[in-house]
Amino acid sequence: MNRKAKTSAPSQRMLRVGELVRHALSAFLVRGEVQDPALEGAMITVPEVRMTPDLKLANVYIMPLGGENDEQVVEALNRHKKYVRGGISSQLSLKYAPSLRFFVDDTFAEADRINALLRSKEVSQDLTSD
Repeated sequence: MNRKAKTSAPSQRMLRVGELVRHALSAFLVRGEVQDPALEGAMITVPEVRMTPDLKLANVYIMPLGGENDEQVVEALNRHKKYVRGGISSQLSLKYAPSLRFFVDDTFAEADRINALLRSKEVSQDLTSD
């Protein structure tokens, strides 16, 4: 799923529920309740959660500290997504806990790529030639 492809801006409710899910997930992952070899010792940050308009699906973007083994961590979380959903459902003040889908957060890599482009010789020549 392409994270940049948006059909419309998220509503205030979608943003609020996304933040609620993000905080609940962060607390759940810090406790280390998911038993999986790929998650052992992994410090995982949850920078963003995007909700669908019906609030039934949460796209969770995660990044392991240092960016190491990110694909393995995402696969492990997707394997245990029903357990994680059950673990956070009591912390959410929602009628139904949303289904979870985990993705690697690539915004840091994209920002690094843009910074490298801006520092490149070609771009710096364009900026100083004026």
